Parts: sequence; C-alpha cells; structure tokens
Amino acid sequence: MKRIFLISAFLSINVFPQWNTGAVKLGYFNPSSTDGGFIIGIEGGQHFDKYMSWTWSLDWFNRNYVDKKLINELNQFYPGANGEINELRASTNIHDFPVMFGISARFPVSNRAQFYATGSLGAELLIINYRNFQNPMDDEFEAAFDFNWRFGVGAAFAISPHSEFFGEITYHESHPSWTYDDNRFNYPNGVLERSYNMSGFMTRVGVRFFY
Repeated sequence: MKRIFLISAFLSINVFPQWNTGAVKLGYFNPSSTDGGFIIGIEGGQHFDKYMSWTWSLDWFNRNYVDKKLINELNQFYPGANGEINELRASTNIHDFPVMFGISARFPVSNRAQFYATGSLGAELLIINYRNFQNPMDDEFEAAFDFNWRFGVGAAFAISPHSEFFGEITYHESHPSWTYDDNRFNYPNGVLERSYNMSGFMTRVGVRFFY
C-alpha cells in the first residue's frame, strides 16, 4: 500500500507547468501566384519545456485579382479576342486556408524580450472562383489541396505576466493543385493538372496569451 502511494505521488508531480498558449496574428502575405494582401490567423499550443512548445495554427488569406500571366497567354493564343473579355476571363478570387502543426523554440535576451524560431508542417485548402472560358460572365469553383511547410523567426516582448506582443517574418511553401479531364483535344493523356504557387513570405504582428 505504501509503495502504491509513493508511485501515485511521484506521477502527480508536475516538474514543469505546461502553459497553454493562444494567439491572434495579422499581417501581409505575398504569394507567387497572386497579388499580396491581408492575412489573418489564430494559433494555439502548449509548452512542454521552458523554452519549447508545440503549436497549431489556422490562417485565412483572400485575394480578388486579375491573373496577368493568363491575360498574356490569352492575348497570345487568341489575338482576335477583345482585351476586356480576356481580362474578365483572367479574373480570379481565391480563399486560402493553411492548417499547420509545428515546434517553436525561444531564445531569451532579457527578462521580458525573446527571439524565437518556428518550423511547421501541414495541409492546405485553396478555394478558387474563376471565370468560365466560353461564358466569362459565369463563375466556376474548384478546390485545390497540397501539403505545406513553413519556417519563421520572430521577436516577442512581454506586456504582462500572461501576455506578450510579437512580430515575425515567415516563409511559406505550398503548391495546391487539382486535376481535370480535357475532352476538347485528343491528348494521349486527357487528365491535366492546374497548380497555384502559394509560396512566399509573410510578415505579421500579434498578441499571445498564456493560461
């Protein structure tokens, strides 16, 4: 009985208080396939060491833009088409949702200031709203998927015992794509793939809470 009590007491000892964390991030994302724009994200996690934590995050990036590369291709292959029609055909609206799981390491420089580095892996859903080629006034929807990774560095400054302000710069890598059948041309393989390069840098600031 005494042995059982000692084992239970040992297991109940928490050597390190596992702080939970929650954060809101706002900033600017500049992927390769689109114009840059506003990105918002939430992050959660838990410290498993004084300077190490695991994290999860969900971001949302929305951009309505005209694909200039596609306009050039349309003007090249369809020179007789009206320029405004080709511009309408190249109008695209995207919603990007990266979900990440990662590790963060902190490097204190004073009692209130720290540098940190993060590395994450995850998956990404890209929802694309684009124009039908034959009828540019009609919309088409597609969903593209890919695995992604991210690496970033940042600095944090404590503003209270349970909160901090931070800024970070991150590189994000992903190429969401989808496949479709092309029945208009007699290709040996009629299954084609369309890919969006969503890789690029993002800069963000936010507030993190510890509880």
